[in-house]
Amino acid sequence: MQISIGLGKDGAEERLEKRGISRRDFLKFCSTVAVAMGMGPTFAPAIAKALTAPNRPSVIYLHDSECTGCTEALIRTNKPFIDELILDTISLDYQETIMAAAGEAAEEALHMAMKNPNGYICVVEGAIPTAMDGLYGTIGGRTIFEINKEVLAGAKAVVAYGTCACFGGLPSAEPNPTGAKGVNDCFGSMGITAINVPGCPPNPINLVGTLAAYLGGLKIDLDKLNRPKMFYGVTVHELCERLPHIEALEFAPSFDSEEARAGWCLFKLGCTGPMTYNNCPKALFNDVSWPVKAGHPCIGCSEPNFWDNMSPFYEN
Repeated sequence: MQISIGLGKDGAEERLEKRGISRRDFLKFCSTVAVAMGMGPTFAPAIAKALTAPNRPSVIYLHDSECTGCTEALIRTNKPFIDELILDTISLDYQETIMAAAGEAAEEALHMAMKNPNGYICVVEGAIPTAMDGLYGTIGGRTIFEINKEVLAGAKAVVAYGTCACFGGLPSAEPNPTGAKGVNDCFGSMGITAINVPGCPPNPINLVGTLAAYLGGLKIDLDKLNRPKMFYGVTVHELCERLPHIEALEFAPSFDSEEARAGWCLFKLGCTGPMTYNNCPKALFNDVSWPVKAGHPCIGCSEPNFWDNMSPFYEN
């Protein structure tokens, strides 16, 4: 069964126009992605070309042990054409949360996507349970471990989206009864290596930018944790709008203080920005804000084991 998420008969621009989305608006979005990638707005046409190429691979999106927050962040972005992007432009052919098919029809859709002559990219959301031979997570009578092993082995590229898929996230927090692990920890010894796009949730721009870079044939420089440096190359602290206040030793004494509202540094209230690599202050969420700007300390959600290493998030 071929579900209706894949390639359409019309060109990408025609499909965008049918949804009331102008090329100008699409290029504006591509410019946002390009800037987040550190390429500058002049790189927008190249992003657009990569995302709308006629012979691009399928994207298979697997859900494992997670809360679906990463998908929520992706589909609830304020970009008016994100539905076109995730449903058609990047050829997303299997995604359990948003696809209409269910049961055997959904399984058939997965198998069809894996047979795409142009190959497929696999995006993984969620950790993989490994305890008790993986029995803590099963779909259709098969363990999540088994399904991931099969799908990832045939992928042209693998992207772990969200901290659960990257490092185990909340499911792997102590005492970790399900033996939850991230993709690379689980399958690295089998020759499967994922590009990590962590966050709880990550900014959707980071996923779209990673896919665009891959589809455009660009070299993706990774840090020691396999995160794209273009999104995770500097600390939240270095990009934070409150940085001048820490340099002036101006620390907010409490969340409800005038100093906190005036933008003073939240480090003494538990902010882990100096230890966290992410582009939140630069990319923002829905072009509006991010946790520290809104008055909440960074909790280090893009770092390994942050639920254990960064907590307690509040002293009281």
